[in-house]
Amino acid sequence: MSGATRVVTESTPTKTDEPDADQSRPAEQTTTQTATATALVGTVGGAGTTRTAVELAATLARDGHEVAVVDAAFATQGLADYVSGRIDPDATTLVTDRAEAPLSAGLVDLDLDLGETVAGRVACLPARAPFERLARAKTESAARALGDRIEAASERFDHVLVDTPPVASNQALAAVTTADRVVAVTPATGRGADGRERTRDRLADLGVDLDATVAVQGVDGAPEADPADADAVVPESTAAANGAPRAVDDDAFAGTMAEVAAAALGVEVGLDVAEGSLVDDVGERVGAVLNR
Repeated sequence: MSGATRVVTESTPTKTDEPDADQSRPAEQTTTQTATATALVGTVGGAGTTRTAVELAATLARDGHEVAVVDAAFATQGLADYVSGRIDPDATTLVTDRAEAPLSAGLVDLDLDLGETVAGRVACLPARAPFERLARAKTESAARALGDRIEAASERFDHVLVDTPPVASNQALAAVTTADRVVAVTPATGRGADGRERTRDRLADLGVDLDATVAVQGVDGAPEADPADADAVVPESTAAANGAPRAVDDDAFAGTMAEVAAAALGVEVGLDVAEGSLVDDVGERVGAVLNR
């Protein structure tokens, strides 16, 4: 899939699917925006992919971006732990029983408390399903519907992050073949390094390029391997696995995630931080990553 291109008028601060009702008024100056869908692929189970997706989304939201996080890891359903309230319909319902329903029906906004001056947003499409529907959501037809949902999200949001399980299921294949970028998320351990090579081989079998590798520290409880061959490293977090994103109020952690966004997503993130803070030079560091 190529990036979905949208034309947004400069006088309209938010995205909309509604056509301009007044076709008689003079054309406004326009800018072209390209939304990119990125499949964050766990190289092994429990790689830290969901947390990485949520923290990246929160970091982008701090810079005013609107981000969708789509749960394709139907078996673990970890994204559901980050949202509150009723999840109905969930991601599996929107690719099976309600495949014709609008994407908005399943979106749940993450409560980030970014303040009135930040217009960013993280909207999640989590999976929470009984086994029967879970099985149907893994079929080829459901995988095609998932690809359609990812494309629909790309038309509405600045960025789409797909929480993707190891490449061994129909929904994982749909995610990596629909996305514009594919990023391997791997524990910074020997097991993770082995999983990354298997992932690279499976993607090659599909004719899909691996764009970047992100190593996640503090996973598995095993001795950490050298993450030097990774493009970026997500540091260990003391926050609860399903707690609020640390990038929202921890400037140092957000600065590191901005570097991850630069390496993995090719996106420069500008953060509003206190002068002289640990991430006061984050712009220079992100620029250095993008210019590698």
